Amino acid sequence: MSTAVAALDPQPIRGNADARPGLARLTAVELRKMVDTRAGFWLQLGILGLTITFVVLQATLGHTEDHTLRKILEASIFPAYILLPIVGILLVSSEWTQRTNLITFALVPRRSRVLAAKLAASVLLSTTAVATCLAFAIFATAIAAPDLTGLWSLPAAQLVQTLILVVVAVIMGLGYGAALLSTAPAIVLSFALPLGWSAVGSISALEGTARWLDAGRSFEPMTKHVMNGTEWARVGTTLAVWLVVPILIGLWRIRRSEVS
Repeated sequence: MSTAVAALDPQPIRGNADARPGLARLTAVELRKMVDTRAGFWLQLGILGLTITFVVLQATLGHTEDHTLRKILEASIFPAYILLPIVGILLVSSEWTQRTNLITFALVPRRSRVLAAKLAASVLLSTTAVATCLAFAIFATAIAAPDLTGLWSLPAAQLVQTLILVVVAVIMGLGYGAALLSTAPAIVLSFALPLGWSAVGSISALEGTARWLDAGRSFEPMTKHVMNGTEWARVGTTLAVWLVVPILIGLWRIRRSEVS
Protein backbone atom coordinates (compact mmCIF):
# COMPACT_ATOMS: atom_id res chain seq x y z
CA MET A 1 0.00 0.00 0.00
CA SER A 2 2.75 2.40 0.96
CA THR A 3 4.59 1.51 -2.24
CA ALA A 4 1.52 2.38 -4.36
CA VAL A 5 1.02 5.67 -2.54
CA ALA A 6 4.67 6.52 -3.00
CA ALA A 7 4.37 5.82 -6.71
CA LEU A 8 1.47 8.26 -6.98
CA ASP A 9 3.31 11.07 -5.18
CA PRO A 10 4.14 13.89 -7.64
CA GLN A 11 7.77 14.67 -8.21
CA PRO A 12 8.97 17.80 -6.43
CA ILE A 13 9.17 20.90 -8.60
CA ARG A 14 12.74 22.07 -8.91
CA GLY A 15 13.80 25.65 -9.53
CA ASN A 16 12.75 29.00 -8.17
CA ALA A 17 9.21 29.90 -9.18
CA ASP A 18 9.84 33.51 -8.19
CA ALA A 19 12.88 33.87 -10.45
CA ARG A 20 12.55 36.90 -12.69
CA PRO A 21 13.98 37.30 -16.22
CA GLY A 22 17.28 39.13 -16.38
CA LEU A 23 17.81 42.49 -18.06
CA ALA A 24 19.59 40.83 -20.99
CA ARG A 25 16.57 38.63 -21.70
CA LEU A 26 14.17 41.56 -21.39
CA THR A 27 16.35 43.58 -23.74
CA ALA A 28 16.28 40.75 -26.30
CA VAL A 29 12.48 40.72 -26.05
CA GLU A 30 12.33 44.48 -26.64
CA LEU A 31 14.63 44.14 -29.64
CA ARG A 32 12.27 41.54 -31.05
CA LYS A 33 9.33 43.90 -30.55
CA MET A 34 11.04 46.47 -32.78
CA VAL A 35 10.62 44.25 -35.84
CA ASP A 36 7.60 42.16 -34.86
CA THR A 37 5.09 44.80 -35.97
CA ARG A 38 4.63 45.73 -39.60
CA ALA A 39 5.20 49.40 -38.80
CA GLY A 40 8.50 48.71 -37.07
CA PHE A 41 9.71 46.27 -39.72
CA TRP A 42 8.93 48.45 -42.73
CA LEU A 43 10.19 51.59 -41.03
CA GLN A 44 13.58 50.03 -40.38
CA LEU A 45 13.68 48.56 -43.87
CA GLY A 46 12.89 52.01 -45.24
CA ILE A 47 15.70 53.53 -43.15
CA LEU A 48 18.11 50.97 -44.60
CA GLY A 49 16.99 51.80 -48.12
CA LEU A 50 17.34 55.54 -47.55
CA THR A 51 20.78 55.03 -46.03
CA ILE A 52 21.99 53.19 -49.11
CA THR A 53 20.47 55.86 -51.34
CA PHE A 54 22.13 58.69 -49.44
CA VAL A 55 25.50 56.91 -49.55
CA VAL A 56 25.29 56.35 -53.30
CA LEU A 57 24.26 59.95 -53.98
CA GLN A 58 26.98 61.40 -51.76
CA ALA A 59 29.63 59.16 -53.32
CA THR A 60 28.68 59.83 -56.93
CA LEU A 61 27.41 63.41 -57.03
CA GLY A 62 28.92 66.74 -56.04
CA HIS A 63 32.55 67.76 -55.81
CA THR A 64 35.40 65.30 -55.39
CA GLU A 65 36.23 66.65 -51.93
CA ASP A 66 32.75 65.58 -50.79
CA HIS A 67 33.60 61.92 -51.40
CA THR A 68 35.61 61.48 -48.20
CA LEU A 69 34.73 59.05 -45.44
CA ARG A 70 33.69 61.90 -43.14
CA LYS A 71 31.27 63.41 -45.66
CA ILE A 72 29.77 60.10 -46.75
CA LEU A 73 29.28 58.97 -43.16
CA GLU A 74 27.59 62.28 -42.35
CA ALA A 75 25.15 61.73 -45.21
CA SER A 76 24.50 58.09 -44.34
CA ILE A 77 23.63 58.91 -40.72
CA PHE A 78 20.89 61.38 -41.63
CA PRO A 79 18.02 58.86 -42.25
CA ALA A 80 18.74 57.04 -38.98
CA TYR A 81 18.96 60.30 -37.04
CA ILE A 82 15.58 61.49 -38.37
CA LEU A 83 13.55 58.26 -38.50
CA LEU A 84 14.94 55.88 -35.86
CA PRO A 85 13.37 57.97 -33.03
CA ILE A 86 9.99 56.85 -34.39
CA VAL A 87 11.03 53.27 -33.60
CA GLY A 88 11.75 54.43 -30.05
CA ILE A 89 8.30 56.00 -29.86
CA LEU A 90 6.60 52.84 -31.14
CA LEU A 91 8.53 50.68 -28.69
CA VAL A 92 6.77 52.36 -25.76
CA SER A 93 3.50 53.75 -27.09
CA SER A 94 2.47 50.55 -28.89
CA GLU A 95 2.22 48.82 -25.49
CA TRP A 96 -0.80 51.04 -24.83
CA THR A 97 -2.22 51.53 -28.33
CA GLN A 98 -2.04 47.78 -29.09
CA ARG A 99 -3.06 46.89 -25.51
CA THR A 100 -0.15 44.56 -24.88
CA ASN A 101 0.77 46.32 -21.63
CA LEU A 102 -1.35 43.94 -19.58
CA ILE A 103 0.70 40.95 -20.76
CA THR A 104 4.01 42.81 -20.43
CA PHE A 105 3.45 44.01 -16.87
CA ALA A 106 1.84 40.75 -15.77
CA LEU A 107 5.05 38.95 -16.74
CA VAL A 108 7.32 41.73 -15.40
CA PRO A 109 5.49 43.57 -12.61
CA ARG A 110 8.36 46.01 -11.98
CA ARG A 111 7.65 48.48 -14.75
CA SER A 112 10.91 50.36 -14.31
CA ARG A 113 12.76 47.20 -15.40
CA VAL A 114 10.71 47.11 -18.60
CA LEU A 115 11.60 50.74 -19.34
CA ALA A 116 15.28 49.99 -18.60
CA ALA A 117 15.15 47.13 -21.11
CA LYS A 118 13.59 49.43 -23.69
CA LEU A 119 16.40 51.94 -23.11
CA ALA A 120 19.03 49.22 -23.50
CA ALA A 121 17.36 47.97 -26.69
CA SER A 122 17.34 51.52 -28.07
CA VAL A 123 21.08 51.86 -27.42
CA LEU A 124 21.79 48.54 -29.14
CA LEU A 125 19.64 49.47 -32.13
CA SER A 126 21.37 52.84 -32.44
CA THR A 127 24.82 51.27 -32.21
CA THR A 128 23.93 48.72 -34.88
CA ALA A 129 22.61 51.50 -37.13
CA VAL A 130 25.80 53.54 -36.80
CA ALA A 131 27.96 50.47 -37.43
CA THR A 132 25.92 49.71 -40.57
CA CYS A 133 26.23 53.30 -41.79
CA LEU A 134 29.97 53.22 -41.18
CA ALA A 135 30.34 49.98 -43.15
CA PHE A 136 28.42 51.43 -46.11
CA ALA A 137 30.46 54.65 -45.90
CA ILE A 138 33.78 52.79 -45.89
CA PHE A 139 32.76 50.68 -48.88
CA ALA A 140 31.54 53.72 -50.85
CA THR A 141 34.62 55.76 -49.95
CA ALA A 142 36.96 53.06 -51.24
CA ILE A 143 35.18 53.08 -54.59
CA ALA A 144 34.36 56.78 -55.03
CA ALA A 145 37.77 58.46 -54.81
CA PRO A 146 40.56 56.07 -53.82
CA ASP A 147 43.34 58.59 -54.58
CA LEU A 148 41.89 61.64 -52.83
CA THR A 149 44.09 63.26 -50.18
CA GLY A 150 42.64 62.96 -46.66
CA LEU A 151 40.13 60.41 -47.89
CA TRP A 152 40.06 58.39 -44.65
CA SER A 153 40.41 61.29 -42.23
CA LEU A 154 37.87 60.62 -39.47
CA PRO A 155 38.92 61.29 -35.86
CA ALA A 156 37.81 58.64 -33.37
CA ALA A 157 36.26 61.38 -31.23
CA GLN A 158 34.05 62.46 -34.10
CA LEU A 159 32.92 58.87 -34.68
CA VAL A 160 31.97 58.65 -31.00
CA GLN A 161 30.07 61.93 -31.33
CA THR A 162 28.15 60.48 -34.28
CA LEU A 163 27.24 57.42 -32.23
CA ILE A 164 26.10 59.58 -29.30
CA LEU A 165 23.99 61.69 -31.67
CA VAL A 166 22.02 58.71 -32.97
CA VAL A 167 21.69 57.13 -29.51
CA VAL A 168 20.28 60.27 -27.88
CA ALA A 169 17.95 60.84 -30.84
CA VAL A 170 16.38 57.39 -30.38
CA ILE A 171 16.15 57.80 -26.60
CA MET A 172 14.50 61.19 -27.10
CA GLY A 173 11.90 59.43 -29.24
CA LEU A 174 11.44 56.81 -26.53
CA GLY A 175 10.96 59.65 -24.02
CA TYR A 176 8.18 61.22 -26.10
CA GLY A 177 6.47 57.86 -26.40
CA ALA A 178 6.72 57.23 -22.67
CA ALA A 179 5.50 60.71 -21.75
CA LEU A 180 2.42 60.56 -23.98
CA LEU A 181 1.74 56.80 -24.21
CA SER A 182 0.09 57.37 -27.58
CA THR A 183 1.75 56.89 -30.94
CA ALA A 184 0.30 59.62 -33.15
CA PRO A 185 0.65 62.55 -30.69
CA ALA A 186 4.17 61.44 -29.75
CA ILE A 187 5.32 61.33 -33.39
CA VAL A 188 3.76 64.71 -34.16
CA LEU A 189 5.24 66.27 -31.03
CA SER A 190 8.70 64.85 -31.71
CA PHE A 191 8.79 66.78 -35.00
CA ALA A 192 6.68 69.81 -34.07
CA LEU A 193 8.49 70.80 -30.87
CA PRO A 194 12.01 71.04 -32.36
CA LEU A 195 10.67 72.89 -35.41
CA GLY A 196 8.64 75.23 -33.23
CA TRP A 197 11.57 75.96 -30.96
CA SER A 198 13.83 76.57 -33.96
CA ALA A 199 11.29 79.07 -35.26
CA VAL A 200 11.17 80.84 -31.89
CA GLY A 201 14.95 80.78 -31.71
CA SER A 202 15.18 82.60 -35.02
CA ILE A 203 14.04 85.75 -33.19
CA SER A 204 17.17 87.79 -32.63
CA ALA A 205 16.35 88.48 -28.96
CA LEU A 206 16.21 84.73 -28.24
CA GLU A 207 19.16 83.63 -30.36
CA GLY A 208 21.48 83.24 -27.37
CA THR A 209 19.01 81.02 -25.51
CA ALA A 210 18.26 79.01 -28.63
CA ARG A 211 21.91 78.01 -28.93
CA TRP A 212 21.54 76.14 -25.62
CA LEU A 213 18.09 74.62 -26.09
CA ASP A 214 17.67 74.14 -29.84
CA ALA A 215 18.54 70.53 -30.64
CA GLY A 216 19.23 71.39 -34.28
CA ARG A 217 21.87 73.96 -33.35
CA SER A 218 23.30 72.06 -30.38
CA PHE A 219 23.67 68.76 -32.22
CA GLU A 220 24.90 70.13 -35.55
CA PRO A 221 28.64 70.16 -34.64
CA MET A 222 28.54 66.50 -33.59
CA THR A 223 29.01 65.29 -37.16
CA LYS A 224 31.08 68.26 -38.35
CA HIS A 225 34.17 68.36 -36.11
CA VAL A 226 35.56 67.39 -32.72
CA MET A 227 33.60 69.54 -30.30
CA ASN A 228 34.98 71.83 -27.59
CA GLY A 229 33.77 72.23 -24.01
CA THR A 230 31.22 74.94 -24.78
CA GLU A 231 29.62 72.87 -27.51
CA TRP A 232 29.38 69.86 -25.18
CA ALA A 233 27.79 72.11 -22.52
CA ARG A 234 25.14 73.14 -25.05
CA VAL A 235 24.47 69.49 -25.91
CA GLY A 236 24.12 68.64 -22.21
CA THR A 237 21.69 71.51 -21.59
CA THR A 238 19.60 70.52 -24.59
CA LEU A 239 19.47 66.88 -23.45
CA ALA A 240 18.44 67.90 -19.93
CA VAL A 241 15.33 69.57 -21.36
CA TRP A 242 14.41 67.38 -24.33
CA LEU A 243 15.59 63.95 -23.10
CA VAL A 244 15.79 63.77 -19.30
CA VAL A 245 12.49 65.56 -18.61
CA PRO A 246 10.38 63.39 -21.00
CA ILE A 247 12.00 60.21 -19.67
CA LEU A 248 11.22 61.18 -16.07
CA ILE A 249 7.63 62.08 -16.99
CA GLY A 250 7.32 58.82 -18.89
CA LEU A 251 8.68 56.77 -16.00
CA TRP A 252 6.17 58.40 -13.66
CA ARG A 253 3.29 57.78 -16.06
CA ILE A 254 4.27 54.18 -16.80
CA ARG A 255 4.57 53.33 -13.12
CA ARG A 256 1.22 54.91 -12.21
CA SER A 257 -0.95 54.25 -15.28
CA GLU A 258 -3.55 51.52 -15.11
CA VAL A 259 -3.22 48.68 -17.59
CA SER A 260 -6.11 47.18 -19.47
